[in-house]
Amino acid sequence: MVLDTNVVVSALISRGPTGRLVSLWQEKKFVPLVSKEIVEEYLRVLAYPKFRLSLEEIKILIEHQLLPFTQSVTLKQIPAVVHKDPSDDVFLACAVAGKCHYLVSGDQHLLALKNYKDIPIISTGAFLSKVIGLL
Repeated sequence: MVLDTNVVVSALISRGPTGRLVSLWQEKKFVPLVSKEIVEEYLRVLAYPKFRLSLEEIKILIEHQLLPFTQSVTLKQIPAVVHKDPSDDVFLACAVAGKCHYLVSGDQHLLALKNYKDIPIISTGAFLSKVIGLL
């Protein structure tokens, strides 16, 4: 499964329902797929001033809470699909390269696609309720 940036950031720093994802990936209920490009995006967004995270806090979140539980995928090609927000294309490429069952996102550009190459694009709530059965 591929998790969009907004999902990962929310999971790592919130106490709400999305925060449940952290324990689920750490318990190996699912394995998030990442690429070099996606990890760079996670780091970039976690550094936004609005989150008020120090570099050390970001490092701990990524290196201890996330990366040990992920599988890395190398992207050979990134398709141009989301014309309104081309930075979203990396998530589609990772989902295809990793032969994912789901791409989980809160991004309206991705959710509007509904699926890409037979990979459903669903919200966090839909993932938790339909797939994991927690909500």
